[in-house]
Amino acid sequence: MRKVTTLALLATGLVALGCGAGSTDDTTSSRADSTSSEADAGGAKGDDKPKTAKIGQPARDGKFEFTVKSSKCGVAKIGTDMLGAKAQGQFCLVTVNVKNIGKESQMFDGSSQKAYAANGTEYSADGGAAIYVNKNAETFLNDINPGNQVTGVVVFDIPKNVKLAKLELHDSPFSGGVTVSLT
Repeated sequence: MRKVTTLALLATGLVALGCGAGSTDDTTSSRADSTSSEADAGGAKGDDKPKTAKIGQPARDGKFEFTVKSSKCGVAKIGTDMLGAKAQGQFCLVTVNVKNIGKESQMFDGSSQKAYAANGTEYSADGGAAIYVNKNAETFLNDINPGNQVTGVVVFDIPKNVKLAKLELHDSPFSGGVTVSLT
């Protein structure tokens, strides 16, 4: 278990360092992508902030279109008896479809996603635990070619008495992100 977690953390760090290195988008096209992302997430033109998407509604950030399919909290353990992870508090399993709407391959990394409680407390994804619920590593450093999509589970380990209110989904660790309400 410790080796898997260490490997996941190391790989995530390498991705974070290399994510922007191969980018060929210029500032103008990145700004255009951001503007279209805000409009596609439900925001009206001219609004400073886009409206929040809901479960089942597509929301765009950069080269990805996210659709949250479901969210299930209160899970104590995932995986098998031999290989699995036990929550510190409770696991929240968020099933999300990720479609590449860009013109180049883009890497999806579940550890770039964030969840928030109603009081604004931020929770990071548990990439080590996600390995046990994604048979094909859908949310772990997955290159998605243009027009293709994957569906996977992003895992959050949160305190037992907490309920998630929203997600902030990112096409890369440094993108602005798009908000999806879970309530």
